[in-house]
Amino acid sequence: MPTFILAGLLVHCVFLVSIFDIYFSSPLVHGMTPQQTPLPPPAKRLVLFVADGLRADSLYELNKNGTPQAPYLRGILENNGSWGISHTRVPTESRPGHVALIAGFYEDVSAVAKGWKENPVEFDSIFNESKYTWSWGSPDILPMFAKGATGDHVYTFCYMAESEDFGAQDAAKLDIWVFDHVKSFFNSSRSNQTLFSALNEEKVVLFLHLLGIDTNGHAHRPNSREYKENIKKVDEGVKEIASVIDNFYGNDGKTAFILTSDHGMTEWGSHGAGHPSETLTPLIVWGAGINYPQKVTSQFFEDNFLKEWKLENLKRLDVNQADIAPLMASLIGVPFPLNSVGTLPLEYLNNSAHFKAESMFTNAVQILEQFKVKMSEKKETTLSFLFTPFKPLSDSEQINFLKKIRLYIHQQKYNEAVSLCKILINLALEGLSYYHTYDRLFLGLCIVMGFVGWLTYVILVIIKTHTNLTQTVPTNNKKSTVLFYGFAFAGMIIAFFLLIQTCPWTYYIYCLMPVPLWYTVVREIPVIQDLATNVLSLHVGHSVGFLLVCILGIEILVFSFFYRSALSVGLLVFAGWPVITQLWVQAKTRALIWTLLCVLLALFPLMPVVGREPNIPLVIAAGLLTLLISCFSLASLWISKNKYRNNEHLKVYFFQMLSIALSTYVVSSTHDSLKNKLGLPIVNQIISWMTLVSSPVLLLLSPTFLFQRLFSILLSLMSVYLLLSTGYEALFPLMLFGLMFVWINMEQEAMQYYGLSLKPKLAVFNFAYAMDISQFRQLHLDDVRRSFFFVFFIVTAFFGTGNIASINSFDPASVYCFLTVFSPFVMGGLLVLKVVIPFVLVSCAFEAVQVTTQLSSKSLFLIVLVISDIMALHFFFFVKDYGSWLDIGTSISHYVLVMSLTIFMMLMNGLAQLLTTRRLELSRRIKHHST
Repeated sequence: MPTFILAGLLVHCVFLVSIFDIYFSSPLVHGMTPQQTPLPPPAKRLVLFVADGLRADSLYELNKNGTPQAPYLRGILENNGSWGISHTRVPTESRPGHVALIAGFYEDVSAVAKGWKENPVEFDSIFNESKYTWSWGSPDILPMFAKGATGDHVYTFCYMAESEDFGAQDAAKLDIWVFDHVKSFFNSSRSNQTLFSALNEEKVVLFLHLLGIDTNGHAHRPNSREYKENIKKVDEGVKEIASVIDNFYGNDGKTAFILTSDHGMTEWGSHGAGHPSETLTPLIVWGAGINYPQKVTSQFFEDNFLKEWKLENLKRLDVNQADIAPLMASLIGVPFPLNSVGTLPLEYLNNSAHFKAESMFTNAVQILEQFKVKMSEKKETTLSFLFTPFKPLSDSEQINFLKKIRLYIHQQKYNEAVSLCKILINLALEGLSYYHTYDRLFLGLCIVMGFVGWLTYVILVIIKTHTNLTQTVPTNNKKSTVLFYGFAFAGMIIAFFLLIQTCPWTYYIYCLMPVPLWYTVVREIPVIQDLATNVLSLHVGHSVGFLLVCILGIEILVFSFFYRSALSVGLLVFAGWPVITQLWVQAKTRALIWTLLCVLLALFPLMPVVGREPNIPLVIAAGLLTLLISCFSLASLWISKNKYRNNEHLKVYFFQMLSIALSTYVVSSTHDSLKNKLGLPIVNQIISWMTLVSSPVLLLLSPTFLFQRLFSILLSLMSVYLLLSTGYEALFPLMLFGLMFVWINMEQEAMQYYGLSLKPKLAVFNFAYAMDISQFRQLHLDDVRRSFFFVFFIVTAFFGTGNIASINSFDPASVYCFLTVFSPFVMGGLLVLKVVIPFVLVSCAFEAVQVTTQLSSKSLFLIVLVISDIMALHFFFFVKDYGSWLDIGTSISHYVLVMSLTIFMMLMNGLAQLLTTRRLELSRRIKHHST
């Protein structure tokens, strides 16, 4: 079994990683020549304000009394500059957003894992191309652009990381820090001749990263007073900085200003996915070289924002986020960032037609350079007779385009030149995409072949080892040897084919993995033939009916990833299971409790996603209910005549109950403290971390009798889960555990009903007792239903309280009992733990079902593996990198989630065995000492 799990883990890790190679590998290429507009630029310097986490509607909408949220910026877009919406892409996180703004390209989706690290890859940026860049703001953002720059012309001024505190009095202090330091910087430069001279150079960038809005949005939500007040403070700060800079340069009219955001934010204060509230960010541009407001009588957009914002008569100029980088390059006359895929938004420019045409031509050549490098890279790694070029941009077509555009510019036909540049840019971007996805079909087929081979192999293992459907077929050694050499030769041919094309090492894994998998399948052909004979002898109607039920069940599971309500439908069907199978006749009380708990659990997927509205009284109620159930259970254990009862065990339960009580108090106390803006009390933080550490220890001190150990697992996990809860989800593990408890009992009734074995006494069943291997039985058809129940409960554990397939479903408020200072990886780890806790409860219950129904842990687990892998294959075909960003983000996260789920279940299988069978024997020492 360990070897099989290791092989399974390896195969599934390959399947998981493959998605990023096939769909979302890095788009960067190197070796291009820098391209710069030959005409003098309109601005000497650029000031970039990035208000982190600022939504477009939050800035543009009017207050209830009709006044603007940001009076100064509203005045700018109405009288002095141009405005629009910048459309971001997933993942809507700070790092990818800033890379798109400053470097002009979109990082692949895996960038969300890199998160806030400094440059993991080299890329060019506006800062790198500038003469000097000075930046102020967050230590999470500024260093990655400074480290990526050549030379030492990018200067950063950051506050301490500890300042990013979600529990602080007001996060607007982060933005005030930036504004104050910029003002003092300009004041000090008057007495520093070197700095003064540098500031008066051309091609200067000043970058102000304003994190307060994002921090207040996470802590208080975007509709809060704090978030809106922060916008006003940013507005006042921008006004002040613009005035300081204009005065410093003597109002020379050579400064361009840009205000935008890296991403938006959902109503519940998170971001990362593709909801419009996350992808629509404001863009206001004014100063040197920028168009004044353009009055219009009518303009059409699919959304109704213009009317809501009372901006119907001012031309709205929407851009893609990456388009801002070429705009900045054009304004101050620096080369366009080498990897930029943005298209210069000409309507923002107030300049001659000649300047616009030359800038657009520079933009087209810069993107065409990337296309040429990408094409030559792909040509070098593909056999000439197999290479299929991108026909619309053949070498001759490229020359024709460039000649025509240059001719139009020479003839002063600037509009025609611009139109042709736009066509060339679109074709070059299409070509870049074409070569970037060149191997997609080939790699996709390899992964599907591997998937199907693995599934077939696992099904054969189940049938051959754990059922009576086939007889032992003698192996033909001669045929086996021929088969082995045949597959080995095929593997060598594939490896040679990849070698001569100098393919990446990952291609070898994807292409060669199906070979051993299909070898193990093909050598079992006699078993397959024997199986086919046996299946054909069965009742056709029953076989087809069983197959249809299996397919329907798996499709409901897949459907539940898109619509949580499907889980409610499934649970209601489960509620009727005892009636359908006549189990209610022999166990009326248990069947009634099962039905009731199924109906109660079915309510959770119908509720709003967790984190939208915090409800601390429900968390406290869950803690008190847990204590009440604990008291009742301990009382029944105390009065029972159970000879296995031990007073030392009761002490363990008492400490676990104390931990529950403390967790309930900490949640209530922390919430009140943060509400009053007093920060996270240090005592609460210590208790929270101590609870997290001590819970697994207390669990392992409890006895290994079935119900006592499961009850201890609930108490330990519940004490941690309460600390991570913000609302109704605190009740979810209680309901889930109740159902799992009844499920174990119901499976005993089912065993007796089908006459598979005698019903063991669960009250005295001990996990630690090693079951004799001769007691294990072969699989029965009903075991497929058991496995399906487990997968369904696992999916319910994941989606029961929210669609965690979306990055933006994670609420930072969940970790406020542990920490409030921004720490992405610690916070992420705690949020993952919150997701895992219900998962552990289900896994431990499934372990109990396995051992009490006399099945080896391998047999049922293999069926589970087949079900989850069929689901994964579904989502592999659903992955896409086109359409709306919400669809793309969802398709990726669904596949990653179901693959992680499969890998996780393998690990959880071992964890469940550890939690149920292992025990720390501290009591023995105590007894020895007392005698």
